[in-house]
Order: sequence, then C-alpha cells, then structure tokens
Amino acid sequence: MTSPRDQGRPPAPDPPTSPSTSWKPSDSPLSSHQRRTGWLIGMVLAGAVASVWLVFAVLPRWLNTTAISGTLAPASTAAADTRRIRATLFYVSESGDTLDPVDREVPYAATPVEQARRILDTEFGPAPQGLVSPIPAGAAVRSVFLTPRGDAYVDVNADIVTAHTGGSLDEALTVFAIVNALTVNMPGITGVQILVNGTQVDSLVGHLDLRRPLARSMQWVKKDNK
Repeated sequence: MTSPRDQGRPPAPDPPTSPSTSWKPSDSPLSSHQRRTGWLIGMVLAGAVASVWLVFAVLPRWLNTTAISGTLAPASTAAADTRRIRATLFYVSESGDTLDPVDREVPYAATPVEQARRILDTEFGPAPQGLVSPIPAGAAVRSVFLTPRGDAYVDVNADIVTAHTGGSLDEALTVFAIVNALTVNMPGITGVQILVNGTQVDSLVGHLDLRRPLARSMQWVKKDNK
C-alpha cells in the first residue's frame, strides 16, 4: 500500500540484480586477468619453442662453422711454414777472391723482417758443397731491424769479429755477402748496417767502414755469374 506521503513521487529504482543472475564474463576483472595470463603463457611457450629451434637447428651449424674456421688457421700456418722461396746467396768461390752467387731454397716468412731473418740464417749456415762460407765459424744473427726508409740493421754475435781470418779482402767478402743477401733478394731493402752484439762498430777487422748502412755492391761478385 502507498502512503499519502509517497503519492506523487517517482517510483524507486529496482534494486541491483544479484551477481549470480546478471554477471557476464566479458565484464569481469577476473576475465581480463586470465586473458593477460594466457597471453603471457603463450609468449613464454613461443619463446621456448624458438629456443628449442635455436638449439637443435641453428646452434649445430654455428658450432660446425666455428670448428671449421678454427682448423683452417693452423692448417694455413702450417702450410706457410713448409713453403720455400728461391734466394740468391753468396759464398767464396774456388779462387778465394770473389763471391759466387748461388740460388738456394729459403723458408718462406709472412713479414719482411721475418723473411730477412730467414735469408740471413741460411746465408750464415753451411755453404753448398765445393764452396766456402764467407761467414766466420760461430757467427750467428741475433736480430734484424728494418726501417721505413729501406735500411736493415743486422745484429750479429761477437764471433763475426773474434773468429774472422782478417785481411781487407776477406772482410769485404764477409760484409758484402751479408749486404747483398738482403738487397738482392728483398727490393724494399736498399742498405744494410752490421752491428755487433747490438752495438755500432767501425769495422770488423779494421778495413771497411761499417758506421753507416752499405748499399749493394756487385764488385765482389764473380763476373761470369749473376
């Protein structure tokens, strides 16, 4: 029943319906959370699948490529170590007053300073049969230095002085066997200075000035050869 005071008033709104009868999944905060959770789970699963593909498909190929690349460098280095070049070296002729130029095999080196050292090590080694080395017994190259202007500094141990036979001719043969071995075979080297135990010397046995780099000289080379 309506009381007199309620007459003329607009009807009261209906009370809210129960969640059990009007709830829609699309309007629920819980549904949005579930969608986000499902999206995240999907992303994680997709990442896991990609990772598995990376491990089983891409990684083996990468490892194989790396392994092959890693074995190529040592193989290439080993090949370089066995290579030889032809070099003209100089030895005392049978007459004893000139240098005979002789073509010999010398180990190949990757850099100019290393190649210079290998040429000199061969020059300082035993002479071919029938010839005599112009290098005194026991003399050995300690180090080689190259400069941008084309000079080479060859540091030799003291035996090149103490074991030398002496005389101006023998001194010239020794010096120009060294100078020519580098200047003939290495176009980038135009002058050679000989040091003894890392120190500049006036000469080996008192005749030839060694206080500056010396240029190639064919004066002492046998004329009917190269």
